[in-house]
Amino acid sequence: MTADELPVTFRPRRTRVVLATAGFAIFATLTAIGMTLSMNVGERISFVVTGLLFLGGLLLLGRPKVVADDDGVTVTNLTHRRHLAWAEILRVNLRPGDPWVLLDLADGTSLPAMGIQPGIARQQAEQDARALAGMAAERGTSASGA
Repeated sequence: MTADELPVTFRPRRTRVVLATAGFAIFATLTAIGMTLSMNVGERISFVVTGLLFLGGLLLLGRPKVVADDDGVTVTNLTHRRHLAWAEILRVNLRPGDPWVLLDLADGTSLPAMGIQPGIARQQAEQDARALAGMAAERGTSASGA
């Protein structure tokens, strides 16, 4: 990838569609059940709130993404977002059986990048991992002379 193609966002699109569809279906079903059964108002509200909790949880699972730009990579996982400079990324790993990409960092730690996950779309995840690894090699520590 060239600098003209940045920023690039990697996210599990198929997984997001499945999660959002399931979340809205569960919410609609629980709301319909709550409204059609003869219950008091509090019980009806509890059905709607339960549907909203399911919807929120499934939408949260679809949140992860990895955004690569000129300054580095921003990894957004379920509840946490972290920006990394290109020089901080030593290696991009996606081994067989891994649930998502792991980034080996210069400080000796690893960071899960849940935005690239092979669950439903393995070929796309492998392609995205190779692209991110290429960008990291091009712009990382070897490119900066460190």
